[in-house]
Amino acid sequence: MFVEINGARLNVEVLGEEGAPVLIAHHGGGGIGSLAEPKGTFGPLSDLFRVVVFDARGCGLSEGVPPYSHAQWAADVDALREWAGADSIVVAGGSYGGFIAMEYAIAYPDRVRAMILRDTSPDWTNLKLAHENARKQTRVELDWDNYERYWTGAIRDDADLKARWAELIPLYDFEYDPVETAARVEAGIYRHEAHNWCFQHNAPVYDVKPRLPSVTCPTLVTVGRHDWVTPVSSSETIASLIPDARLVVFEKSGHSPQFEEAELFQRTMRDFLADALPDLGAAAR
Repeated sequence: MFVEINGARLNVEVLGEEGAPVLIAHHGGGGIGSLAEPKGTFGPLSDLFRVVVFDARGCGLSEGVPPYSHAQWAADVDALREWAGADSIVVAGGSYGGFIAMEYAIAYPDRVRAMILRDTSPDWTNLKLAHENARKQTRVELDWDNYERYWTGAIRDDADLKARWAELIPLYDFEYDPVETAARVEAGIYRHEAHNWCFQHNAPVYDVKPRLPSVTCPTLVTVGRHDWVTPVSSSETIASLIPDARLVVFEKSGHSPQFEEAELFQRTMRDFLADALPDLGAAAR
């Protein structure tokens, strides 16, 4: 369905029963992400929650109405909370969506019951580590001019974004399957305007480290041991700064433990939620 949120029509899907506590999940990949990823990750929790997944403005099938700033995307999450009729939510996000989840927990602390993060970073220093990891890897040969254009937001059009993503995506998984990877590239939705905004405007000023100690909600921080782009050290920093944080590292995963070790990831989330939200009862286990 399409819902008018802060002046933009957003593509929204809701799973779970009316009246259940609400979980809102933000997808990763500014400009290339869509609700398919958080639906696959958090949809199984619809026996406990009313799970709200959506394409952020300028992403997926949602309307492209700037700005694509962190503050605007966090405000859209809060408007979705209000639309869902919830006083407070569990907020979740992976990769770039983790940036927005943290921004939301900082800006709207009274609205967050718990937070779940996956393979994300508290600032933009992860890109320096990612560049080092990309130089060391032997899986694929990279075009370094294209690499630089991707991470600095110098993408020309949607087709260019798709082509650049096709070059990078082999680095993301623990075990590389070229056929599966090619299928994921074809299934993607590419929006270069939002992508460029992320890396031209958001990245240079993104740093939530000074504000993370103010986050009071229970937080689960998850990361794949072999994540090249938001390495374990990034999640360790987040977990060290949020007072009530739990860090879990998935040993046989790259950037997507929610799919690479799906059963363990689901069990980890449920164990965390059972402890963080006792009102869920034994059902969370």
